[in-house]
Amino acid sequence: MVAQSVADQQVQLAFDFLPDLPVVVQQHQGQLTSDAGLLPIRQFAQRSRYTARMAACLHDPNPDRTHSLLAMLRQRLFGILAGYEDCNDHDTLRDDPVFKLVAGRSPDDDPRASQPTLSRFENLATPAVLQDIIDFNIATGIERLKQKHGGHGQSPGCGSLPVSITLDLDATDDPTHGNQQLTLFHGYFGQYQYFPMIISEPTTKHVFLAWLRPGTVHSSLGADDDLVRVVNTLRKQRPDIQVHVRADAGFGNPRMYEVCEQNGLTYTFGFSANARLQKLTEDLMRRAVEQFGKTKEKARLFECFQYQCDTWPHPRTVIAKAECHHGGTNLRFVVTNLPDISTPEQGQATYDDYVQRGESEQRMDELKNGLHMDRLSCHRFMANFFRLLLHTAAFNLLNAVRDDPAIPAELQVGQPCTWRTRVIKVAAEIVQSTRRVVVRLAAQWPWWPTYQAVGGRALAFSSSA
Repeated sequence: MVAQSVADQQVQLAFDFLPDLPVVVQQHQGQLTSDAGLLPIRQFAQRSRYTARMAACLHDPNPDRTHSLLAMLRQRLFGILAGYEDCNDHDTLRDDPVFKLVAGRSPDDDPRASQPTLSRFENLATPAVLQDIIDFNIATGIERLKQKHGGHGQSPGCGSLPVSITLDLDATDDPTHGNQQLTLFHGYFGQYQYFPMIISEPTTKHVFLAWLRPGTVHSSLGADDDLVRVVNTLRKQRPDIQVHVRADAGFGNPRMYEVCEQNGLTYTFGFSANARLQKLTEDLMRRAVEQFGKTKEKARLFECFQYQCDTWPHPRTVIAKAECHHGGTNLRFVVTNLPDISTPEQGQATYDDYVQRGESEQRMDELKNGLHMDRLSCHRFMANFFRLLLHTAAFNLLNAVRDDPAIPAELQVGQPCTWRTRVIKVAAEIVQSTRRVVVRLAAQWPWWPTYQAVGGRALAFSSSA
């Protein structure tokens, strides 16, 4: 980082592990950075106008401020990608030449926004701003679908959306440790927390919607309206699109079934076992135990039947999976409205597809552990909601870059930590002249070919947005 004072410049460490030559470590007065790998990602964002379009969702009550909302948005967004999830980090990063560049300024420009300024920026969030950013995430998700599927199976006037997609719903606990608004104690998790929910699409891995919720709500609270919001936006682009919904038993309740059925959506939800279902599947489990006893290999047997709870207006298809292995038995159920599910083979295929919804949990893992989505430490609930959407937007940007087929294969499947170690976290010297800005990387850096491939693709990238 850039040296801050003469006193800092004089600080040095002298190591003596070489017998005849001391090794002296000291700060450099020039324009140095440790995050030069943000530049190719910034180039991707520029070509798609990603940050400019997101900034258009914000409303500035003070248009004459020193730092524009767009510049501060870029500071926070690219800071999250580089592992700086707190506003506090920017008290040092505001002098970093790369963070000046990604914010749209030259390396010799004045320092970028400090922590208090960025905190005020986050607290500008209003319900209207949050709604607009949610719509931005949905819109960019539709663009990603079009790019991913290339128009296969499209109908006239329907753009290039695929004929059918799957949406996965998931919720996660977000522990809180301060006096945040609407942080409440959840008995099951045993902690004060928020309880955010996301809706993602498995082929693009795009998070269409993220919603921050108080800590004690039911897993499915608000999921009905959020799902309809995403589906309606998709249908404006392609009215005949077929949408399948997957979620665990936390979302499997009559309200979600009815919303899907009323809106022409197919679904597969996890369904909690009860005494009646266990009674109905006694023979299935017995056969699974007998099969394991004979083969000593894991037995998985399936059964489909019509089932109606007392509160349901009509029967629904339930698929039972009875499993027996060396660790014991496992009985699971899902409920679905997919047509023509009547044989064990059809039930197994439907259940195995449902299990793939667990892949959406990887989105949560990357958001929470890779991009520290759970660092929601503002006091105001809406400011924390805005933070959640910032982390979601940062994830979607990185995900769009890594999903490009021209990106090196190891990065296409790389989590945020992989992108940091192989692309983002690289030291460089920044030299600005009257004609250009030169970024000098170490010639011996082993990931230069990877960086070069990402940078080259960023230059070639074009967007229809």
